[in-house]
Amino acid sequence: MSPDEYDSMLADPCAGERFAGADPVRLILVGGDADRIASPGSLPVVVCWVGDRFGGAGPASADLVVGPEDVDRVVRAVERCPLAATALAVHLRACEGVDVNRGLALESGLYSMLQSGPEFRAWRGAQCGVTTEDDDPVITIRTDETLHVSLNRPHRHNAITVGLRDGLHDALALAVVDDSIRHVVLRGIGPSFCSGGDLAEFGSRTDPVSAHVIRLARSPARLLHLLHDRLTVYVHGSTLGGGIEMAAFADRIVADPDSTFSLPELAIGLIPGAGGTISLPRRIGRQRTAALGIGGRSIDATTALEWGLVEAVSPKPQVNANSSPVETRRPRRTG
Repeated sequence: MSPDEYDSMLADPCAGERFAGADPVRLILVGGDADRIASPGSLPVVVCWVGDRFGGAGPASADLVVGPEDVDRVVRAVERCPLAATALAVHLRACEGVDVNRGLALESGLYSMLQSGPEFRAWRGAQCGVTTEDDDPVITIRTDETLHVSLNRPHRHNAITVGLRDGLHDALALAVVDDSIRHVVLRGIGPSFCSGGDLAEFGSRTDPVSAHVIRLARSPARLLHLLHDRLTVYVHGSTLGGGIEMAAFADRIVADPDSTFSLPELAIGLIPGAGGTISLPRRIGRQRTAALGIGGRSIDATTALEWGLVEAVSPKPQVNANSSPVETRRPRRTG
């Protein structure tokens, strides 16, 4: 619809009726030349501005900006999981300007609520995967003032399990309390930095409320934020979901040219739940975060550099579980 039609619709005091009931509106596509459109506020609808390209410029009140070639993909994504899509859009609007700890609590609560919802339950009911824990899912090596932390589930592209999460949490906690650790370097061993949550373990806890409390207590996101000015993350290969969500807390991310980035959680009825709704908007803005989370596309390292998602693109040094990385550089402070 045109900007005038959109603004007229939102000006209707009964506009909320369009977004409830038996056949609610969940997605509004807006195009045109207007620089400003009304904010949807807390209304459960995704406002997509159709601009010249994916993640391009658009009115600040829109939830995301995509190119004409992306429209069908966005429509399909919202039609498949309308509750998660609108929840993500409203959450990102609400979290603008919120401090990190409060934002993490809001994200975890919404994530847990969606785990109890029909979209995630439908996905979970079709799964039969089984995962096994590894002996050393996280490797830590200290060299002088630097703590090297390596994710070590290469056979699963370092997908996040409870064991990996807890191992990473413990390694980061050490760096937080030990002032003699001046630098922290985070990497992934194998073909990918981190492919997000291990799908075989998703939703295995039957009580989402207890999972919410555990997530608040054991999530690495809070510690990554505390360490941000001492932290450099080197990413490569598949850097998806929780992988880029956690990395985005660092002041410096260096991406291998083969890196790809996406937020695939919406497809299973969830939102990013490893801190990404807080870390990513601080790097690339709310609209580009929503473009990744709802737009259904991945981006390459060059685009990530253009967006400010990473600070540099450089081939990764060789590293394995029994050696410290060759390259170590002091993280860049951003303020």
